[in-house]
Amino acid sequence: MRLETLRTPDERFDGLPDWPYAPHYLDDLPGYDGLRVYHVDEGPADARVFLCLHGEPTWAYLYRRMIPEFLASGARVVAPDLAGFGRSDKPVEDAVFGFDFHRDLLIALIERLDLRRITLVVQDWGGLLGLTLPHQFPDRIDRLLVMNTTLAIGEPAGKGFADWRAYVAANPDLDVGRLMARTCPHLSAAEAAAYGAPFPDVTYKAGVRRFPQMVMTEPGMDGIEHSRRAMEFLSNDWLGDSFMAVGMTDPVLGLPAMTRLRGVIRGCPEPMEVAQGGHFLQEWGAPVARAALTQWGDI
Repeated sequence: MRLETLRTPDERFDGLPDWPYAPHYLDDLPGYDGLRVYHVDEGPADARVFLCLHGEPTWAYLYRRMIPEFLASGARVVAPDLAGFGRSDKPVEDAVFGFDFHRDLLIALIERLDLRRITLVVQDWGGLLGLTLPHQFPDRIDRLLVMNTTLAIGEPAGKGFADWRAYVAANPDLDVGRLMARTCPHLSAAEAAAYGAPFPDVTYKAGVRRFPQMVMTEPGMDGIEHSRRAMEFLSNDWLGDSFMAVGMTDPVLGLPAMTRLRGVIRGCPEPMEVAQGGHFLQEWGAPVARAALTQWGDI
């Protein structure tokens, strides 16, 4: 059955600061029947791939401070917009969105582009989803760059997250640009507006509304089994390299949460602590990217 979707007009993305990348689209992903998925795809086709996954309520634009660093190392960068976000099509019905809806789309994208030698770069929902991919693709994913995220297995996430979930539920027309300006006060007005560009009105925001409700904070929620399998794999079978960075002002997924996650990832070294960095650590991301590339000998 074909999904009812909306497509943000292209002109809303004209002239975004520090975003020179030509759009690429896939509209033939199996199981998604014409849904158009946007992605950045820059760098040599045969190079190591940095697969950059965003979370709530952002899009690939969040990586604009890190992409140039990865490209300068000679790598390829692929940064998709999840369905419902950025320049990807936006299903209208809230009920469409679920853990497997997003995870299966990422699996289909990796296979469709035949991505290999992947460094998985994740934050927020990019990690909730993305960290369940290494056990799916042990022959494709061999490095992790992990920022302010977690794996959720049906346990409460604390008052800070509960307050955020309640806030989004009470504000179905969430002002994304204003949120980003508040949480990343160094943003220019044009940069903050770029985060609001994908959402002309409330009808485009089903994905934004759904993500906080989808976090697996109670037993039986969709995605828990994928996450448990991911924890087992990352703890026992992961043989790849890892780099972790923490935005220290994040009230929900700051150092305590990341320390717990570090304990799950076999061989993960001590994290890079970014004192002024917040939840959206990519907005402080150039030094993080350079530190990871240096650790791995890419530069």
